Parts: sequence; structure tokens; C-alpha cells
Amino acid sequence: MTQLPTKLERYRPDVETIEKDEPETSRALAETLLSIAHTTWRNGGHAVRSVHAKSHGLLDGELDILPDLPEPLAQGIFAKPGRHKAVIRLSTSPGDILHDSVSTPRGFSLKILDVEGERLPGGLEGSTSQDFLMVNGKLFNSPSAKAFLTNLKGLALTTDRMERTKEVASKVFRVVESALEKFGAESATLKSLGGHPETHILGESFFTQLPHRYGDYIAKFTLVPVTENLKALKDQPIDADKDENALRNAVRSFFGGETATWELRVQLCTDLEAMPVEDASALWDEDQSPFIPVARLTVKPQDAWTEEKQKRIDDGLSFRPWNGIVEHQPLGSIMRMRRQAYDSSAAFRSERNPVPVSEPGARCPVAAG
Repeated sequence: MTQLPTKLERYRPDVETIEKDEPETSRALAETLLSIAHTTWRNGGHAVRSVHAKSHGLLDGELDILPDLPEPLAQGIFAKPGRHKAVIRLSTSPGDILHDSVSTPRGFSLKILDVEGERLPGGLEGSTSQDFLMVNGKLFNSPSAKAFLTNLKGLALTTDRMERTKEVASKVFRVVESALEKFGAESATLKSLGGHPETHILGESFFTQLPHRYGDYIAKFTLVPVTENLKALKDQPIDADKDENALRNAVRSFFGGETATWELRVQLCTDLEAMPVEDASALWDEDQSPFIPVARLTVKPQDAWTEEKQKRIDDGLSFRPWNGIVEHQPLGSIMRMRRQAYDSSAAFRSERNPVPVSEPGARCPVAAG
């Protein structure tokens, strides 16, 4: 096992700095996200998520907590070894359903079922699950909730408009992004606008980007491919120009006969100055604190996207950072703003779609079959 850092920051409430006008920022963020949902609802007649609207894989799996973890890692749901059923939703970031030739960052939403522990206050009644939301980049594209709100308002103005223009722009942005990466640089903004390389979604590693409480400590999470069949897909090109669902079809093809395993790893905070909680755009130094495995997520062969799963998981479930236990409380301004926004988005979908949004009960294999 990778060696633990010798010095670790312990969680305490004052690691967060709450600004006086956060309620106003939170409401504005929720309203902006709902404006995206209203736009897509009016034009499509179906209520979808305000961000990460399009799913590319709807999967059931199992999460195995590793045995014999040292005390700093044996925290929260990772305090004792065991196996949990899990639900996975693979997605891309826009709030409208776009042709896959508009290539944007990818998301990996993980719902771990049958979790013990004190629930976060104001959470979903009857929930026994823990959600972690990840994307395939280490850095969040805004340093603060206010900066995120400004960016989101700009994106809201383009929702469900000019899809052909977005496809053309995406090609241009991919060329520019590719040139940047050849010189060791990259642009989260370009990627978010459609400049993400057209590569297989299953070859990616995924990151929470933002910190969580980790029992007595503070941590970020990542999911990293460990089976060779996943590793072989890293940077593997896909051709989405003629297939609007190229990513979904690639995921379905893979899981038609393959088993995949990821490691769930944590990066513990060792220094609040160098690894801040409130600066969402800060990169935590992996030389100072590496990501260390705490669990393994396995997905066996299955049909990765069906109409039945679309109703049951896409429509019937929500994935929220604040659905979980106290020992994994989301931290920082962006996370605090997500609470009202995600609750409002789930309520919007639940009120308008035939399948209401609900939460699986204990030991409920919602994604089986």
C-alpha cells in the first residue's frame, strides 16, 4: 500500500468559511439551474437534469471495502470491510441532450447502497445510500460559488440552442485543446465548451474535485481503472460524427461481455494552506499526499442502457452530494451551493415525469437486471 503522509489535518467545523450572502448565492444558483431545466422541459416535454442531462451508461455493480485499512483510512463507510451494491450513472456535462460530436467532460455518479451511519441533516427521508459525484478532471472550473454562478449563467443562455453551431465549435475547440496538451497544458473552459477529446468514456479516471469530510479527516476521492480492459481504453478515439449516441453505444458494447474494476482512492488533506477547502480550483499536491485505495468497484457484464433502466435510474433516481452520512459531509462553498440546487432539480423532475424521483431502501438492488 502507498505510504500514508505523516501529518494529517483533522476535520473541524471551522475548516469552512461561510460568507454572509451565501443564501442569496445559493438561491441564484438554484434558479439558474432550474432555468436550464425549464428550457429543456419546454422544448422536449421531458424533465431532465440541469447538468449532466445525457446518460451514456446505467449500471449496477458492487463496491468492496478493502480489509485491514489503517486508522486514517478506516473512516465512515470505509471503517470496516464489506460489500455494498452500487448504482452507476455515466454522463456528459451539458444540461441539454446533445449529439455526442459535441464532446464535453464526462461524469461518473456513484450511489453506494445499504450504508450505515448518522445521516446528513435535511437529507432524503428513508435514504440509506451514499452518493459521490465525480468528473474526469482533477480541477473544478471555478474557484468559488460566485464565480461558478457567473459561468453557469453564461451556459444557461446557450441551453437547447444552436446545436449545429455547437457541433462545429466543438471541432474547433478540440483542435485548440489538442495543441495546448501537446505543450503540457490544458483548458478546463475549452473542454467544458466542447473541446474535450473524442475518446472512450471508460478509459477515464474520475475525481470528486471538491473535498468531503472523511470521518476525522478531510479528503478528495478518485476512481481509477485497474483492469487491463479498462486501461486499454485510455485515450482510445471514438468517432461520434455520425453517431449521436457514440459513447452510449461504446459502453453497451463493452459491457456486453466484459467485467470492469475501478479502485476508489482517497487523498487526505495534510495542510489546509496548501490544500484549501474553500478554493475549489486549487490542485492538491499528490507528491505531498497521494491517492490511496480504500475500495474496489466491480461491474459485471450487462446491458448498460435500456429504456427500462432509463426510467428506473435516469428518471427514478437522483445523485446528490448531500445524500449520505455525516462522516462524508461535502465541504466548501461549491458543495454548500449544490445542496439547494440538486434538491430543486430532483423536485422539478419528480413533479413532471411519470416516474417520480425516489431513493432506494436498504438492500434494494435498484439497478439489477
